[in-house]
Amino acid sequence: MNLFADIRSRVIACLDQLVADGTLPDGLSTAAVAVEPPRDAAHGDMATNAAMVLAKTAKMNPRAIAEALAAKLLEDPMIAVAEVAGPGFLNMRLVLDVWQDVVKAALRDPAYGKSEMGKGQKVLVEFVSTNPTGPVHVGHTRGAVFGDTLASLLDYAGYNVTREYYINDGGAQVDVLARSVYLRYQEAHDLSVDWPEGTYPGDYLIEVGEALKAKVGDKFLDKGEQFWLQEVREFATDAMMDLIRDDLSRLGVEMDNFFSEKSLYGTGLIEKAISKLDAKGLIYRGTLEPPKGKVPEDWEPREQTLFKSTDFGDDVDRPVKKSDGSWTYFAPDIAYHYDKIQRGFDQLIDVFGADHGGYVKRMKAAVSALSDGQVPLDVKLTQLVKLYKNGEPFKMSKRAGTFVTLRDVVDQVGPDVTRFHMLTRKNDAPLDFDFDKVLEQSKDNPVFYVNYAYARVNSAVAKAAAFATVDDATLAEVDISGLTDPAELTMIKKLAEWPRLVEIAARGHEPHRIAFYLYDLASDFHGLYNKGHDDPSLRFVQEGDSETTQAKIALIRAVAIVISHGLGILGITPAEEMR
Repeated sequence: MNLFADIRSRVIACLDQLVADGTLPDGLSTAAVAVEPPRDAAHGDMATNAAMVLAKTAKMNPRAIAEALAAKLLEDPMIAVAEVAGPGFLNMRLVLDVWQDVVKAALRDPAYGKSEMGKGQKVLVEFVSTNPTGPVHVGHTRGAVFGDTLASLLDYAGYNVTREYYINDGGAQVDVLARSVYLRYQEAHDLSVDWPEGTYPGDYLIEVGEALKAKVGDKFLDKGEQFWLQEVREFATDAMMDLIRDDLSRLGVEMDNFFSEKSLYGTGLIEKAISKLDAKGLIYRGTLEPPKGKVPEDWEPREQTLFKSTDFGDDVDRPVKKSDGSWTYFAPDIAYHYDKIQRGFDQLIDVFGADHGGYVKRMKAAVSALSDGQVPLDVKLTQLVKLYKNGEPFKMSKRAGTFVTLRDVVDQVGPDVTRFHMLTRKNDAPLDFDFDKVLEQSKDNPVFYVNYAYARVNSAVAKAAAFATVDDATLAEVDISGLTDPAELTMIKKLAEWPRLVEIAARGHEPHRIAFYLYDLASDFHGLYNKGHDDPSLRFVQEGDSETTQAKIALIRAVAIVISHGLGILGITPAEEMR
């Protein structure tokens, strides 16, 4: 049941009637007609912009359209009031029975709020994709939570979602990793080593060095790197990916697929993708002007092979092959995304860190060119996370050597708190993560506040079960016409927004909206709970009155069900009780 979609369909039906009777001209597009909560709840239950968006095409005064539409809507038994406001906005109030049916729908339908909007479209969400050179750090933790939650949200909205991690194992940083592991390997043989600048001195490589010793013994000691680099590189990459998988698992993130950058080299995949662009007339030889400001690594004042990315909205054309014939960093990324297209995905989503902002336009250009504009690419950037503890910036992990890790965070506050708090800001806004505040038991801690609402429902249900039947099947059939207090109706109206909110969040790739909604729903619940202190008739359990109790328990069980659905999207297990 999506009440907002239902009312919108009724608005559209009324507009069709106005066309049929000649009040409105034929051929009007209703695609932009929306039904949504009014900005001010005092104005009504729902509002529509129908008259405002149709007026220009219809060549009519929007208020005249709104008045005609209001008259038609009042013929609908679900509409109690339809009032024109301002230049042509239309506010509506629904009959009480409609709102009370929302509670029953949530209790009867285990999939309440789920959408078929995606129609099974195949979506690939690529996220984390950190270099396989060490543990997942806190910046990638935010990207991991965002990407995983977005994937869950899209799945909930009817899309066929694949989670993918791109292993950056084709670049020079993996050679640096191999050399760093080799130093730990030497230490495992009780040799003293010097750590050159740029290597990875974190303690996490000690075990890898010891494991390499256990595997090969002294085979690589006193040997030049031409004898060991390739084998150690593969050994070290596998060890780091095992570490990264374990880190992600601690956060509740499980990938469907891992794609190796290395698999693009020597297989013809890069050449195939560039040839595809060349066949479209989008590859040429040329020399770029030096960019303003900081000069990027792939720029050189010599003739290079360039991709006409400016044809697709980029600021400058981008090099794909250097003057020495080697590929730029961009070339394998083009090939990787071409492979995504070839795998038949209908939509692509990349989750990058904020430092990849300059990469967005060129990547979108490449996907648009390779797919003939048929496969959209949305790149979501996650901003930095600042950590605090005891009022001070949280220091780095000794194990990691230079940064705070995902494991540091999860070990201190747990995966559920970590996941929820990472979604308390939109992905492109900076986020402060205070270890003390995220564990507070207060309204200011969203994850506590939402879980507390769920636990309070369970407590009330258990108490009511002593004298009333309160299973969901029974509650779905009870008479709830007595739920008329403004606080009760406010909460029911918030429940009605859930299916609409899911679709809005999924359409905009904005999983933070789920966290925000859950906090608002919990606030409405706690507000009603607290009103019961002053007005005993609003208490959820009415001793000795099973019918009234059942009605009130039906309402809060519907709240608990929606909270459970929402937390499920966030990858969080609801707290059955608070301790």
